[in-house]
Amino acid sequence: MNLKKIEKKWQKKWEENNTFKVKESKKKKYYVLEMYPYPSGSGLHMGHAFNYTIGDILARYKRMQGFNVMYPMGYDSFGLPAENAAIKNNSHPKKFTEAAIKNYIKQQKQLGLSYDWDRKLETHNPEYYKWDQWIFLKMFEKGLAYKKESPVNWCPECNTVLANEQVVNGRCWRHESINVEVKNLNQWFLKITNYADELYDGLEKLTGWPELIKKLQKNWIGKSFGTEIKFNINKEYWPVFTTRPDTLFGVTFMVVSAQHPRLYDLVTPENRKKVDSFLKKITSVSEGEIDKLEKEGAFTGSYATHPLMKKKKIPVYVGNFVLADYGSGMIMGVPAHDQRDFEFAKKYKIPIIKVIESNWDSNKGKLLKEAYLGKGSLINSAGFNGLANEKAKIKITKELQLKKINNIGPIGKKKKNFRLRDWLISRQRFWGTPIPIIYCNGCGPIPVPNEDLPILLPNNLKLSGTKNPLREHKEFVETNCPKCKGYATRETDTMDTFVNSSWYYLRYCDPRNKDKIFEENKIKYWGPVDTYIGGKEHATMHLIYMRFYTKFLRDLGLIKFDEPAINLFNQGMLHATDGEKMSKSKGNIITPENVSKSYGIDTARLFLVSNSSPDKDLNWSEQGIDGSLKFIKKIIKKVSKIKVGKSSKKFQSKLHFSLKNINECIDNFKYNLAIIQLKELFDNFEEEINKKDLEDCIKLISPFCPHISEELWESIGKDGFISLAKWPKLDSKKINFEFDAEDNFINFLISDLRSLVNLVKFEPIKAKIFVSESWKYSFVKKLSREIKNNRNVGELIKKLIDNKHNKEISKLVPYYLKDESRIPKFVLNRSKEFKIIEENLNNLKKEFNIEVIVVDENNSKALPGKPSIFLE
Repeated sequence: MNLKKIEKKWQKKWEENNTFKVKESKKKKYYVLEMYPYPSGSGLHMGHAFNYTIGDILARYKRMQGFNVMYPMGYDSFGLPAENAAIKNNSHPKKFTEAAIKNYIKQQKQLGLSYDWDRKLETHNPEYYKWDQWIFLKMFEKGLAYKKESPVNWCPECNTVLANEQVVNGRCWRHESINVEVKNLNQWFLKITNYADELYDGLEKLTGWPELIKKLQKNWIGKSFGTEIKFNINKEYWPVFTTRPDTLFGVTFMVVSAQHPRLYDLVTPENRKKVDSFLKKITSVSEGEIDKLEKEGAFTGSYATHPLMKKKKIPVYVGNFVLADYGSGMIMGVPAHDQRDFEFAKKYKIPIIKVIESNWDSNKGKLLKEAYLGKGSLINSAGFNGLANEKAKIKITKELQLKKINNIGPIGKKKKNFRLRDWLISRQRFWGTPIPIIYCNGCGPIPVPNEDLPILLPNNLKLSGTKNPLREHKEFVETNCPKCKGYATRETDTMDTFVNSSWYYLRYCDPRNKDKIFEENKIKYWGPVDTYIGGKEHATMHLIYMRFYTKFLRDLGLIKFDEPAINLFNQGMLHATDGEKMSKSKGNIITPENVSKSYGIDTARLFLVSNSSPDKDLNWSEQGIDGSLKFIKKIIKKVSKIKVGKSSKKFQSKLHFSLKNINECIDNFKYNLAIIQLKELFDNFEEEINKKDLEDCIKLISPFCPHISEELWESIGKDGFISLAKWPKLDSKKINFEFDAEDNFINFLISDLRSLVNLVKFEPIKAKIFVSESWKYSFVKKLSREIKNNRNVGELIKKLIDNKHNKEISKLVPYYLKDESRIPKFVLNRSKEFKIIEENLNNLKKEFNIEVIVVDENNSKALPGKPSIFLE
């Protein structure tokens, strides 16, 4: 067979017949979705193919199982790469984007992916981003979209703002070598914090999501309980959140964030130069990176009054280890009981007052070498001395609640806090969704009326620099106020591209609707996504934003579910042969086109899921893909030579046993184990099998190798597409585990014999094989039943002793319990094992080129399923 020719043939037939096009029906739905790609100019490589193949196998399997499968594809086509390419080439990003999409589609079709192409989305298309703008206006209407001046992360390379999630190790997520700067800008935010509680608590319901993703999201949302305490600084009360009110009497300094919007309200004139000098050294960091920093700061010149000790004045510093967007952007420094504070206090010679001491504390009465973080009783804490610190948290908080200040209220109160901050969506770039706000000198910021959507990006401009060209584009900027009809200007910031991907899965359900964001009945049928596939690197950006949008659209009454996807699968990464990440700059990209020419795309698909579980990383291997090609050729040869007649009971048992395991493997993304089952099934092909069994065998390879499956289906005289045929029906009654046990027995014997031949230091001429003593077979059967309910060695020995073999049984029970895999899943009897060896003697002699005999004598070392072997 010419594999390349076969691929083109069936890809053409699928397209001509709209084979994978779907619509709502009475059938049960299944929605498979991969995180859609950014269509880069370099096109697809086999790393991308790995991701799409995982989804396609599942979609094909579910389709053949009788589900109405929606499996769409689209393109996250806004963003910096296309804009930067346009600047470089003095052109428009739309040109680069659409050329890249065209190439992507061509390559994806070459992979044999069974997408419903009629549902294709492109986020740069006004028919799509009109609804980005519509959602924004709904959020604006509900008070969830707002603008404020704020310290922001600025990437000088991107020339735009970054959200906190897009700063990694103080650098831009797109440019690993570029330090992110901090600027104060007027920016648009989405109030994701309104959903913080639900985003956090809802993770418990996501039983089909990986624990790692849920853990990362929990850490990012950062729900914590503590006390908000008001400190008087310069006759104004500044709130500070702490989870450790029990350490309040150990406060020896305060630290305000370097990015705090009111920092200079605390800086005295004589300290201005020192603070300015310090701020020049500051770069943006995340909370996870603070621990690695050297803790630095500068004294502001201001002092805070201790809320329960009026005479105690506390110096206020500005520091690099406090985030402006955590709590109130200010912390109380307790160096004796917080390691960050301890390092800062040591550096600036600030007093360290220990207020918690354990009875087992080895540092009692000594200077601390590090912060004490354990539990204990309060000391140096006025009227709270002697209290256990956990009880002190409650008592001190109550004391603060009782102490009230006029017009201020209680000086302290219990509070719930989140690390999650509102989502900054403003971007100072051109190639993104325009924010639909108009500014009028008289009316203020006014939302664009729905009937005027979409606000279009202009096509008649060329990008010549790195600044947003919308600001200088009069046709875009200048407009009339929708309210007073007077002169007004448009917002020139565009939205973060993560906005585009936060709801796209819903638009796939109704992608051509011009009147509504989507038809609710269509969402009711298709939503939510049943299985969502993508990288774990999106845990704290895309996946949190997507969950936020889902909850907001639910609250608008447009959808009836709380979460975007029932199941989430994180695929591994395909590396080049040298283990490096595939990239154009490294010159190690392997493209689908080149693989298809040399091996056929079905071979590549098979290889990608054969060597390891799809959630593990994989290296490209020429040797590995050669092995996959040999297997495909074996399938083709066996099917072409098979005699259609009657299947043996043994083959039917193997077929249904394989089907049972393959179902479980695909359902659980253990594709590599499914391939092992397929290989064993085709290795067990007999000279004659019935037509139905032959059809079922071809069906089993269809999700993995769709092109050759269609060709083989046609070659045995079947009409229609195997892609739409019914998946084989499991008949458990046909499974005889004894047949499988017989195959396993001889395979294990061959493996043991090979290991022994390779181990001995002489060249053997004869192998003697001894099967186990008869009594051991009944013993192992009894043991396998008993250990299901009891794993106590002593009790098992008492139950299993037979007064004839007590000594052996007392050794065998712990031997088998130490490693239960030693117990055969199905225990044959002595005569059956003896017979199997006799039937395979000639094969064994040929395999090892030595004389092989089976000896009918008892041997104490032989066990059921594991004969003893002696070499001479």
